[in-house]
Amino acid sequence: MARRKKVYEGKAKILYEGPEPGTLIQYFKDDSAPTASIPAPAAVEGKGVLNNRLSEFFMTGLNAIGVPTHFIRRLNMREQLVRMAEIIPLEVVVRNFAAGELSSRLGIPEGTPLPRPIVEYYYKDDRLGTPMVSEEHVIAFNWATQQDLDDIVALALRVNDFLSGVMMGVGIRLADFRIEVGRIWEGDYMRLIVADEISPDSCRLWDVRTASEAMERDGVTREPGPMADVYTELARRLGVLPTNVTHTPKPSLIN
Repeated sequence: MARRKKVYEGKAKILYEGPEPGTLIQYFKDDSAPTASIPAPAAVEGKGVLNNRLSEFFMTGLNAIGVPTHFIRRLNMREQLVRMAEIIPLEVVVRNFAAGELSSRLGIPEGTPLPRPIVEYYYKDDRLGTPMVSEEHVIAFNWATQQDLDDIVALALRVNDFLSGVMMGVGIRLADFRIEVGRIWEGDYMRLIVADEISPDSCRLWDVRTASEAMERDGVTREPGPMADVYTELARRLGVLPTNVTHTPKPSLIN
């Protein structure tokens, strides 16, 4: 078999040239991207397999409701075929509840419902720590146009509606998540699509059942807590858990 050409390697995934023009093969590693709480990548056996299945599940669902993504099909346990896209250098974060960096920055208690979903932008540069930026920064430095930003917000909110509904249906509250957005061209027409992945690595998930059990036991309303085994448990609840993968990793959360 001919050796595949590596296009890019990140902390959690590797991209290889695809079998057809305009395609890539996305390989899911077991490493996790570092966060403020997890400063160095931690390899967890089988995590890449689960993230491949979970991202397939979410991307397929988005495609089905008319939200365009780069996902074409899953190839095997760790790889999927995706469309090549020009990635906009932003992490787009949607927040439904106060948590992590938002709580510390604004002094809002963790778990407070936000009056509406809030969309934030973070400039993708690991050397700088992926700093938060405003729309003015994005437009001034030509990372995206005002029309792009309008379309990104609309795209992110549709993703939020879909993910929030799916998660709540299996007893999980979606506190916040991040996506990456890419540009693709169809002839002379450019469109924005959801790229990268959607998995527990990019979501903050709270188990609603934990809070309900605490209320029944103690008679006190409590905010949901993080799921200790987020990858396996989410895959199990959604019905996409491979039978030969069992492990209990801790989630990588948005800061």
